[in-house]
Amino acid sequence: MSSPAASPAQSSDTKTQSSGFLRILRNYRFPLFILTGVVVGAIIGLVFGERATVIKPFGTLFINMMFTLVVPLVFFSISSTVAGMSSAARLGKIMGSMLGVFAVTGIIASIVMVAALRIFNATDGVQVEMQEPENVEEVGSIGDQLVQTVVVDDFSKILSAEHMLALIVFAVIVGFATSRIGDAGKPFAKFLNSGTEVFLKFTSIVMYYAPIGLGAYFAALIGDLGSQLVGDYVRAFLVYYPVAIAYFILAFTFYSFLAGGRRGVSRFWANILEPTAISLGTSSSVAAIPANLRAGEKIGVPRDIRETIVPIGATIHMEGSSLSAILKIAFLFAVFQRDFFTLENIVIAIAVALLAGMVMAGIPSGGFIGELMIITLYGFPAAALPIIQIIGTVIDPPATTVNAVGDQASSMMVARILDGKDWMDKNDEADEAEHDGQDSARAEAAADADS
Repeated sequence: MSSPAASPAQSSDTKTQSSGFLRILRNYRFPLFILTGVVVGAIIGLVFGERATVIKPFGTLFINMMFTLVVPLVFFSISSTVAGMSSAARLGKIMGSMLGVFAVTGIIASIVMVAALRIFNATDGVQVEMQEPENVEEVGSIGDQLVQTVVVDDFSKILSAEHMLALIVFAVIVGFATSRIGDAGKPFAKFLNSGTEVFLKFTSIVMYYAPIGLGAYFAALIGDLGSQLVGDYVRAFLVYYPVAIAYFILAFTFYSFLAGGRRGVSRFWANILEPTAISLGTSSSVAAIPANLRAGEKIGVPRDIRETIVPIGATIHMEGSSLSAILKIAFLFAVFQRDFFTLENIVIAIAVALLAGMVMAGIPSGGFIGELMIITLYGFPAAALPIIQIIGTVIDPPATTVNAVGDQASSMMVARILDGKDWMDKNDEADEAEHDGQDSARAEAAADADS
């Protein structure tokens, strides 16, 4: 007996589900292409091992392009945003709220790792053979390094991703100076706005190569580091990866809920896939800045907030680095058979992790200085340096992803603090008004051309 024909209602539901699925595919097709490239690259790295590094130049091409465009993009986006602010008070509120959110999230991340290490006894019985490092880099005093964080001794050095904090400070001052001179600064402000749009479009063009570039880079990364995942180090890695993934899912869901309720959670996870893939594939928060800015715009974070916090957060907001700093400290305590789980050691470790995540990460040779600080503060020998360097190298991809995506969650919370619970609605209305204004301008230009 043949089945009865589908009712019109059932047919309508099927079409609706089908169209909904197709709409999801259309909205996510490019991030899915990127993730597919990363997964294929990881498989190639696992199968071919070190031989997979032969395709690394294809990945390096993409990485170099991203680092090339990120400097002008950060300069134009920050300077144009500051130039367009109605008052310096708004900038001060953004910066103050940002630093508060960064500190709180860094402390939470550190406490999470301490709890995980305690619960799972991850470092019990660790034994690592140590060798004295052949060359220890001379990086100067902490004071000298902090000065180099915010200023450089030549203008040409500003135009480098290695001096990102100095570039950000320079861009803020340029934007502030532009806004302070009134009408005389309006032509330059328009130039800054135009530059922002140009480099955002430049970014979208480069991103067409992302699935190939990230796939090749990830294949080389897995092929090169696969052999290091052996021995007692595995125990540290097996703790960090699950903790980082759990923090990524649970903490960022919680932060986005605090920022915007269920709607905030929905918008966050609907738009965070591209920054996640780029930061995971490149191990660089800076390289993920363009994607993070686009994601923030889609989420509805106000422009002045997202274009201030995302670039700054890429250099001084490191939740993933806080997680890894705690792991490195606990691992060294286990190697040298010392008890990490005392109140004094834990409090100091959290302070060191926060310092490493919010200060050291943003200065030249900051990661190296942070590792040296860990060793000297606790009195470990120099031979301990290679131990934490290996740990840092292998856990870098997930740490960077937590760092980069955390910038977006933080920008949402700052928007909630400054603009109230309806911040998404306010920004949607502002975007509509801006688009209406652009449409009117185009219509007037067309009318003028016709006349």
